[in-house]
Amino acid sequence: MALVWYLDRALALVSYPALYLAVLTGILYNAEAFGPLRDAARRIHVEASVFAMMLVLAHGVVGLADVWTVLDGAAPVPDYGLPYLLAGSAVGVGALVVLVVAVLGFLDPRRFARPWSPRVVHAFAYAGFGFATVHAAAVGTDLAGFAVPGLVALVGFLAYVLALRALSHAAARVTAREA
Repeated sequence: MALVWYLDRALALVSYPALYLAVLTGILYNAEAFGPLRDAARRIHVEASVFAMMLVLAHGVVGLADVWTVLDGAAPVPDYGLPYLLAGSAVGVGALVVLVVAVLGFLDPRRFARPWSPRVVHAFAYAGFGFATVHAAAVGTDLAGFAVPGLVALVGFLAYVLALRALSHAAARVTAREA
């Protein structure tokens, strides 16, 4: 049963950076002020997002199997206890559901004829990333000394890039109005 835990952990440790890259490239995708970074984001955003979702789905399936081994008694209850494991897993399931809704919204060929505009789809994706971040901080407690400060720094950097993007868009609108 340790193999399931190691596989689950490996998938988690790879899927979160992949999700992070998908979110970062998504923020930069239409940000003209970022120049070459925007061009690079446009080249890899869709592929990074698809790769991240495949990893997240695999992590979800293996993670459920891992939790099941604990509930079944085949694996020991983590040091932080069963209620904490179940709560953290519920947040992870929430992240998975929201991300799957975003993917299904993106794949719907009639999404632009409905309220499923790209903004709505990406709002779901960002919400799923937020849930995934909370899940990583909650369930990855054996890495708490590293993971939580690292997650704070990573999310802070995303917020910084998002703020720079918003400022550059606002400056471009003001410049366009004055012209």
